[in-house]
Amino acid sequence: MKYSKYSTVIIGSGIAGLYAALKIEQQVKLPDGILLITKSRLGESNSRYAQGGMVAVMKDNKSDCVASHISDTIKAGAGLSEFNTVKFISENSDAVVKDLLKLGVEFDRDENNNLCYTKEAAHSVRRILHAGGDATGKMIEQALCRKVSENENIEIYEQTDAVELLVSSGECKGVIVFNNDIGEYETIYSPAIILATGGLGQLYKYTTNPVGATGDGIALAYNAGAVMQDLEFVQFHPTALAIDGDENRFLISEAVRGEGAKLCDADGAEFMGKYDERKELAPRDIVTRANYNEMQKNHTDCVYLNASCIDSKKLAKRFPTISKKCLEHGIDISKDYIPVAPASHYFMGGVRTNLKGETSINGLYAIGETASTGLHGGNRLASNSLLECVVCAYSVAEYLKSVELKTPKQIGEDIKAIIDKYSDEDIVMDEIDVQVLKSKLQNIMWDYVGILRDKKSLTEANELIYRLKADFPRETKCLNREEYEFRNMLTAAQLITHCAMGRKESRGAHFRTDYPDTLDECTHSCIVKEEGIMDYVK
Repeated sequence: MKYSKYSTVIIGSGIAGLYAALKIEQQVKLPDGILLITKSRLGESNSRYAQGGMVAVMKDNKSDCVASHISDTIKAGAGLSEFNTVKFISENSDAVVKDLLKLGVEFDRDENNNLCYTKEAAHSVRRILHAGGDATGKMIEQALCRKVSENENIEIYEQTDAVELLVSSGECKGVIVFNNDIGEYETIYSPAIILATGGLGQLYKYTTNPVGATGDGIALAYNAGAVMQDLEFVQFHPTALAIDGDENRFLISEAVRGEGAKLCDADGAEFMGKYDERKELAPRDIVTRANYNEMQKNHTDCVYLNASCIDSKKLAKRFPTISKKCLEHGIDISKDYIPVAPASHYFMGGVRTNLKGETSINGLYAIGETASTGLHGGNRLASNSLLECVVCAYSVAEYLKSVELKTPKQIGEDIKAIIDKYSDEDIVMDEIDVQVLKSKLQNIMWDYVGILRDKKSLTEANELIYRLKADFPRETKCLNREEYEFRNMLTAAQLITHCAMGRKESRGAHFRTDYPDTLDECTHSCIVKEEGIMDYVK
């Protein structure tokens, strides 16, 4: 096994990881250098699929202010958003946007070269920047990838999976990684490990997330003993293109509704007025349940989005990616109804962190979707996610200025024992049809731990996941990436199911039909591995 050391290791190459790498390299003393690890190729991540845009409370946007953004975020968060977190991220949005512009991110501008703002559900004003019309995440990621690739001080490992954190006595001292291309392991020692691994949408049968969104950071941190927070809160986007064939469903951005598109049935009858006075611009959980209810009531696989009320030239300019994708399926969005249905989209829960990115384990940090900072609460406000990624990446870089990043010299027996598990070349393992198991898990999560939940469905899910786990005899070492991903998916699925069982109320994206009311008392759910919650519960 190869051994190496770095002053900082970032796991994940989405916008959070890329931006953190750039800011840390600029601001922090790195005697042993900086390493960016991605399990795919640089540039492939969940971030690139973010269409709608990024929230920015800019000083030149006179119709907006920090107080307004705070209010909108907290209302959407269903009581679980942390005021100081929301305030910090909102106040820093102007600075990080201006920094992104310097790094080459080209947000869309009007004919007078002013930044363009759009409006999405639950926002009171236009404050959302976009790029490439409806390719915001992709445009930001491409710009950051160029800068990272050009930076000789940032080493990049591609096709590499982080499989276990090296933690001893509450301190993270490194990580074991697996190169999927050559099938070899490496032990990397570092005083600062940053998880920026994204979400877990692939746990569900229908998702807008790419194939790599398998909850890797959640499983890594949980198994290392980190405190996890609000894991029951999975956001389902109300409008994914209801056409199968790929490993995920194409997102029809909320910005389309923000520009005036209406939800309707096959006959064109609009229905959102029955569910909320804000209609199409109600918070995502409300619109998602409305769509799901209409589908159940009418025994259909989708509802429809009617964008024909928007000027055709504006549609083509503002939503070129969506227009092109729909045309591939014979849908002209300027005149045809778009078939849409809910799909898993974003994970509000995660590794509990403060605004410095610190977790409960010394030396372990988390940023982006894999972290739970308290910004999103129980129901993420549209386009707040990209803002959180860049502000928290900037913040962890600022904090690491004050940390002496010396690679640990003394490695105890407990760390050596972890390394030995992956050094054993004599283990013979039979191949497993992971795709079959993965499909079973995705169906379980969609059917029993999805948009609507109750004790019966969650109990059934728990039993089925437990049986599925018995069919996957891998305690630590696996044969390949697919097995490591599935191992992580099983862990994340059990955690979500357990936490959903424990929250006996309906709040934000977590809706229980047997507990439809929201409790007056509002608390985070926090768990750690040492409490043994992963035991099978009847």
